Amino acid sequence: MRAAVIGCGVAGMAAAIALARRGADVTLFEAFDRPQPLGSGLLLQPSGLAALAALGLADAVLERGARVARLDGRDLAGRHILDMTYDQWRPGAYGLGVHRGALFEVLHAALAPAGVALRTGCAITGLEDRARPVLRQADGTHHGPFDLAVVADGSASRLRNEVRPRARARPYPWGAVWANARDPQGRFAGALHQRYHRASTMMGILPIGTGPGAATDQVSLFWSLPVADMDSFFQGDFPAWRARAQEIWPEAAPLLAQFADAEAFARASYRDVAVGRWADGACVLIGDAAHGTSPQLGQGANLALIDAVELADHLVPNRPVAGALARFQAARRRQTGPYQLASRALTPLFQSAGGLGPGIRDRVFAPLARLPVLRRVSAIVLTGMLRLGRAPKNLRP
Repeated sequence: MRAAVIGCGVAGMAAAIALARRGADVTLFEAFDRPQPLGSGLLLQPSGLAALAALGLADAVLERGARVARLDGRDLAGRHILDMTYDQWRPGAYGLGVHRGALFEVLHAALAPAGVALRTGCAITGLEDRARPVLRQADGTHHGPFDLAVVADGSASRLRNEVRPRARARPYPWGAVWANARDPQGRFAGALHQRYHRASTMMGILPIGTGPGAATDQVSLFWSLPVADMDSFFQGDFPAWRARAQEIWPEAAPLLAQFADAEAFARASYRDVAVGRWADGACVLIGDAAHGTSPQLGQGANLALIDAVELADHLVPNRPVAGALARFQAARRRQTGPYQLASRALTPLFQSAGGLGPGIRDRVFAPLARLPVLRRVSAIVLTGMLRLGRAPKNLRP
């Protein structure tokens, strides 16, 4: 089988590795001349770590990350809004905070040994012949035909509507700015910490271990704000913002002191992706290109890694690709569907203006989440294990 994978992100690289290890002749196409990760830290859940284990890469990522045992979310009065531990799902379980650059390096280093051919500087702008896909490059160059084309170019995909013309990818009105800092004394080790003022202000700190360089004991700090206000953040009075952040969270002062200006921060925005069927002929969407959500449940990279492993598992040599892709989506929607619905429901409770969202969160959601049965359900959601039906054996932690 000749397979083309478009996009050198988490989903694309994982899919390329999984397909190549199943015997496919894989070419990975990337628009940039030098692929690089976008974003700061992320939280790998037991589900995502199981997918990395299936790829033989879990140990390499574990060496770079920082174990996270709980989520600790509080309002400015110190009251718990979120208090969830991985032990509520399984004793000894944990998530892994990891720098996106570290995860990128592990996946990227595995491409050549797996036999993946990486083509950089190839901006793919079109797909021709869905049954035997031919890729059209921006300069008019064509690649193919291929037996399979995997579109993994993210939530802002340029090719999504080539596969599914009626797909929608509505931008969320809220995003975040983020930066990395050192936490040598481990003040924030072991947990994802968040602080809320209503739902209009959210600040978080995630331990991420070792970055792409030699720096260790790193954390990612993020600040939630409307996308429309991001320019004002970068052009505004940074010392005034830092003073406000320190007032909200005094314990974060040693981290905030490491940032001289807003140039230390980067932007993050998100889309709510709805595509219906993910495939057309031998072309298929995976990762955020197929089911992007807000970051409230922190599942984007985890779902993408699972997509990659399950896609390779469903493709059988000498069997029709279109039927395999239909079965692949049917299996994956039993997991991605619930997470998309949950993300849409939770986003207004944590990122919105006014008092309705945080009122429901503080008076209804938080008290109910403390009930023993719902604590167990919340833990299943947190770990990425929410699925209608059993996960494949190679994806069970």
